[in-house]
Amino acid sequence: MTPFDPKYPELRRRRFRPIPVRMLVPNVITLLAICAGLTAIRLSIEGRMELAVAAIVFAAVLDGVDGRVARMIKGQSKFGAELDSLADFVNFGVAPGLMLYFWQLQELNNGGWIAAMVFAIAGGLRLARFNASIDDPNKPAFAANYFTGVPAPAGAILAMLPFYLAFLGIPKPPAMLTAAYTLLIACLMVSRLPVFSGKTVKMRVPPEMVLPVFVSVVFFVALLIGYPWHILSIGSVLYLASLPLGWKSYRDHERNTAAAQSAATTAEPVAPSSPAATFSPASDDTEDERPARLN
Repeated sequence: MTPFDPKYPELRRRRFRPIPVRMLVPNVITLLAICAGLTAIRLSIEGRMELAVAAIVFAAVLDGVDGRVARMIKGQSKFGAELDSLADFVNFGVAPGLMLYFWQLQELNNGGWIAAMVFAIAGGLRLARFNASIDDPNKPAFAANYFTGVPAPAGAILAMLPFYLAFLGIPKPPAMLTAAYTLLIACLMVSRLPVFSGKTVKMRVPPEMVLPVFVSVVFFVALLIGYPWHILSIGSVLYLASLPLGWKSYRDHERNTAAAQSAATTAEPVAPSSPAATFSPASDDTEDERPARLN
């Protein structure tokens, strides 16, 4: 039996039913992000590093947009989730690793290639672990507000910190130092370090704050366009400095949850004993009046 069997026309209709446009929009955004990542690789090969870094930043922006657009228009799909993971591996694993290799790590020959390769593999492993742990029933409720390890887009932005500093006129660091920094970011991506995600932060804005929020967003975008390498450098340093705070916050939540569970267990009332167990029937007086057994 095949979908084209005339005896079962309903199978063919189900297989080729029209797909709503709202299901396609998030996937188109994800494909644009993949195009940006692949273009960044080409630009890095040609030596146009500033445009290559800008393409990765643009891909990171699209990665943050596609999921929110999908939830907003109810266009989530399993296909879209798999495509998004593939895009993240290309854009934030393979592309930054190759860019660093073409820019400086190739000076270390095989050592530089190993560093770039480890970074790309770490990005893939990070994404695979994230996909496998989405439906973990053993995760505590507060864990939804934390990533396990640095997420792939943030890892790519952090890994390109040597680019930002070089674009600001700071001399290139030694290739060995760049390789060590690349491996450090790779380790942070695959680590078990709790990283604040902000997923549970409420997105509703009070009416009186709408205009200030608009002004703040426009101001930040203007700064990013006018001083991109300054903003990206400061943002990367601040993100790295915030990692211990995320770990401390997670541990505080763990201790509070454990204390609450312990208090709830201690406060459980002791079940009252059964009346039948505490009741002792009075002795039968008739038994005391019986004569003693004759010898």
